[in-house]
Amino acid sequence: MAVSRLLLRLLVLAAVCAAAVLLYRALSRYTLAEIVASVGDIPAARFAGALAFAAASYLCLTGFDWLAVRYAGKPLPWRRTALASFVSLSIGHNVGLAALSSGAVRYRFYARWGLTAGDVAKVILFCGMTVGLGLATLGGIGLLLHPGEAAGLVGLGRPALMALAAACLAAPALYLVLAAFVRRQLRFRRWTLDLPVLPLAAGQVAVGTLNFACVAACLHQLLAAFSDVAYLEVAAVYVVGNTMALVSHVPGGLGVLEATVLYLLPAGAAIGALIAFRLVYFFVPLAIGLPLFLVSEYVLRGPLTEPRASAARPQR
Repeated sequence: MAVSRLLLRLLVLAAVCAAAVLLYRALSRYTLAEIVASVGDIPAARFAGALAFAAASYLCLTGFDWLAVRYAGKPLPWRRTALASFVSLSIGHNVGLAALSSGAVRYRFYARWGLTAGDVAKVILFCGMTVGLGLATLGGIGLLLHPGEAAGLVGLGRPALMALAAACLAAPALYLVLAAFVRRQLRFRRWTLDLPVLPLAAGQVAVGTLNFACVAACLHQLLAAFSDVAYLEVAAVYVVGNTMALVSHVPGGLGVLEATVLYLLPAGAAIGALIAFRLVYFFVPLAIGLPLFLVSEYVLRGPLTEPRASAARPQR
């Protein structure tokens, strides 16, 4: 037990250090003059709108955890899940490999509040499924309404994109049907899945879609300062690019986000929008989340022991 606690603390420390290093590396790609000039080119109203949509996205992400602890059978007050969610994701978004980086930070919080390692694994799985459902729903809508933009990014023809859009929208629909009518574990080879009850599943689809809609709106506010690009056009291309980033586990979507934005804007304008987006959605939350994590480690300090498993079961 002592060895596992030590390994966990080392993993958390490694995640925090990696976040700091990646923050430095990302910012060092630009000079201070470029950062100031790029952000200065964006109207104050657009920049404020981007900040508001970024805040709305992180608020949606707290809903991921609030639903997840109920799925795990260990409901907690929103203020606790909000703290765990924001701190873990502000770090995890910058580090990459979110299941490990943000998962380790989540465990630091939830283990103190009565969740076992198995419970936290259920929370992480539930949040991961919510990400997938949100991407599929918004991506399907965006591909249906703006197939031409995504076609240029991924190199697929219109019929293939229409089929992909239909598949994207069919996935959350099927998930809701299964949650409504299937009350047993789903098995695939060695994997098993306890489906949530329908209200939790519907909450996943809703909050997952709303989260990515807010992220796309944040990016759109900044791109709109340089171009007349439409919101759903941005949403379609961003969701495709974000899916590529999640699959590749690139920290902060480095490279993938650049390719996505460069596709929508000329290179000169794209630099300003990219710097501003990284500042608003990645660096500002990280600058808040890291100190919050350090403060919480002091305030919530105490022995981190593995809680006893309770009789509570997931809401399924």
